[in-house]
Amino acid sequence: MAQVELRDVIKKFGSTKVVHGASLLIQDNEFIVLVGPSGCGKSTILRMIAGLETISGGEIFINKKPMSNVIPKDRDVAMVFQNYALYPHMNVYDNMAFSLKMAKNTKQEVDEKVRQASAILELTPYLQRKPAELSGGQRQRVAMGRAIVRNPAVFLFDEPLSNLDAQLRTQMRMELKKMHLKMKTTTIYVTHDQVEAMTLADRIVIFRDGSIQQVGTPIEVFEKPVNRFVACFIGNPPINIVSGKLKVSGMQTSVILNQLTLPILKSPKLKDFQDVLVGIRPDAIKFGQSVSAMPEECRLKAEVIVSEILGGQSLLEFTAGGNTMIAELEGRVQVQPGEKITLGIDLERLLFFDPETEETITA
Repeated sequence: MAQVELRDVIKKFGSTKVVHGASLLIQDNEFIVLVGPSGCGKSTILRMIAGLETISGGEIFINKKPMSNVIPKDRDVAMVFQNYALYPHMNVYDNMAFSLKMAKNTKQEVDEKVRQASAILELTPYLQRKPAELSGGQRQRVAMGRAIVRNPAVFLFDEPLSNLDAQLRTQMRMELKKMHLKMKTTTIYVTHDQVEAMTLADRIVIFRDGSIQQVGTPIEVFEKPVNRFVACFIGNPPINIVSGKLKVSGMQTSVILNQLTLPILKSPKLKDFQDVLVGIRPDAIKFGQSVSAMPEECRLKAEVIVSEILGGQSLLEFTAGGNTMIAELEGRVQVQPGEKITLGIDLERLLFFDPETEETITA
């Protein structure tokens, strides 16, 4: 079990700074996901924790012990990479046992650890197979098994599911979650896939250009993003961002979005005629019977551009008051392009951003 702490960690490659003073405290048993676009520094952070990259400034602690002068094999961490890196000439059992044999474990210890890990990952029927005889998901489980047998204090995962197809990724996300619940080992997971981040994480750490933008639970970063970047990065389909202007009339503040006017229920720190960016989550837009129960001021007239039925959900692109937006609706919504419909917006979930700083304007 381990606590991991980053204190003002900096990483430079030559004169280029790729990590800008990152500070983060990861608690024992937490499943932390580092997420952000490609090149934002999240994999570099992971490699510095593992000791595969030196740090240019700051300090990394594992169990309150500084790691600057500790070589990778003595850090008690196990890393799983994007590519499986299995030995093709060895069967599953020998791939998982290799590091234990190199560490001079007894034959009985090796066998116990391999069989325990294979049971957790449901690999027992495949122990005598070579990697070439396995599916992509099974190979990735073997790679995880090699990490599990070492019983490390910290698991590090560097985009382990990115080489799998969509169905396998969904299956492996469930396997990872179950594994964490069974083993309760501190886990740091890097991905650019925000769906993985939302489904796996206890807390998400969102990076941009080498800096931490926000740390919070999946619900916190989804409902209360600190800026436009976080709001746009977290959520699929992405949030609708519409330029607007505030209008204050007595006790009522409204936002004017082209020809559309919406009242603001929870007034943030907004001024009359102030320019503002308004964020509307696609799932905050409603259709059908739920709209009839909403107040009149929450409703809007819309024209369908295109609709897509995705199993139990539907995506709807529409225009309303000169604004083009996307709605994520429950059920199979069957509407035609050009059709006029009535939609409703959950006004309590509107988000407001400063157009210049792009920071969230809070109440």
